[in-house]
Amino acid sequence: MTAPASSRARARVLVADDQADVLEAVRLLLKLEGYDVDGVGSPAAVLDAVERGHYDVALVDLNYARDTTSGIEGLDLLSRLKQVDQTLPIVVMTAWGTVDIAVDAMRRGAGDFVQKPWENARLLAVLRSQVELGRAVRRARRLEAENASLRPAHVGTLVAESPAMQPVLQVLARVGASDAHVLITGENGTGKTLFARALHEASWRASGPFVAVNTGGLSETLVDSELFGHERGAFTDARAERLGRFEIADGGTLFLDEIANMPASVQARLLRVLETREFERLGSSRTRRVDVRLLSATNADLQAEVEAGRFRRDLLFRLNTVEVRMPPLRERREDIPVLAMTFLERYALRYRKTLDGFQPSAVQAMLEHDWPGNIRELDHAVERAVLMTDGPRVTTEALALKAGREGGPRIDDMSLEDVEAYLVRKALERHGRNVNAAAEALGLSRSAMYRRMQRYGL
Repeated sequence: MTAPASSRARARVLVADDQADVLEAVRLLLKLEGYDVDGVGSPAAVLDAVERGHYDVALVDLNYARDTTSGIEGLDLLSRLKQVDQTLPIVVMTAWGTVDIAVDAMRRGAGDFVQKPWENARLLAVLRSQVELGRAVRRARRLEAENASLRPAHVGTLVAESPAMQPVLQVLARVGASDAHVLITGENGTGKTLFARALHEASWRASGPFVAVNTGGLSETLVDSELFGHERGAFTDARAERLGRFEIADGGTLFLDEIANMPASVQARLLRVLETREFERLGSSRTRRVDVRLLSATNADLQAEVEAGRFRRDLLFRLNTVEVRMPPLRERREDIPVLAMTFLERYALRYRKTLDGFQPSAVQAMLEHDWPGNIRELDHAVERAVLMTDGPRVTTEALALKAGREGGPRIDDMSLEDVEAYLVRKALERHGRNVNAAAEALGLSRSAMYRRMQRYGL
């Protein structure tokens, strides 16, 4: 026997029927199951109730005028209800049900169909299912709105005029429209997230959600909860249930960044989802199904991680149906002027500056710089230059690039922040971009290392 609504958050049901005895029968049945019930007797009253209050589901009769059996009033009401609240689950009921009416009701937004006289078990099962579905949809919309508020206002466009970027464009053209899992490799700041979004927008899933998760800076429990969600009480701070990113991304694309740092236990669960499209939330035994395209990214050598026993070989096979490498900025210098102008226009607009471009010496300085932080470092450098520029064009001095292709920075010329950025970068280079090893060498935790990498565009 399934748990009654009272064992969860109490669901609120709106029942609409022009017969008082029907309203009373439904009210008594649902009250025993722990539902809160409001009853109304006309389409106008239904619309008024939905506009004034929140309901988890509406149980709506299709006929209201005496001696009518066409269901036209109820079908029109369905369309109007969806205009008021697109997320409200609606179950229609009628004593004069036909296949055509049921099909039309579903087309107009009904979630299910019940004939009078109803079977109590069937009615309760339908309502229970629609309540859970409606709540999931509303939670997903709220979380998607929260995710959107955390994204940068400007996502950016994929600049790819250099020869080094042509293989990347070829992958986009050949597999973008498919459901193939893609592993994106490359140094930090090379545009892996931007390319993942381009793949999403090139696919049939473009109208669905694009959900990005950086798995590198999260603990094992947090990664598990972020990806698969949790039930209330699943762990100490789980005060309410939460949808995981797989559920939020259902019908769309899930992008997992820094996947090489994913804990072993979570790797096993991820492999299962990729193989079966099924998972359970933390603290729940209920199996859920999702339809998600997975894109992943890393700056590590995953084959080396496999050989070292830190990454599952079978998971790697699942992830890299197609593998693409994003070249570092130093290998695609032809793109630097275009990227720099893109950033200049963005920040000039943001900070209300009137700028024509860069002085020739500033362009030359950017072409000669090594850009260890890649596109992210260029972005930050241009933003700083826009803030520091008073004239019509950005100067070399405003860019404040500390080191070019030859030689390294002088400690005497560096601020404390510059020194820290330099040490973090060197540690990453010395340990082959292995974040865990570099963090250990610097005496930092992995999360502290990631905070510094993000701060310095590394």
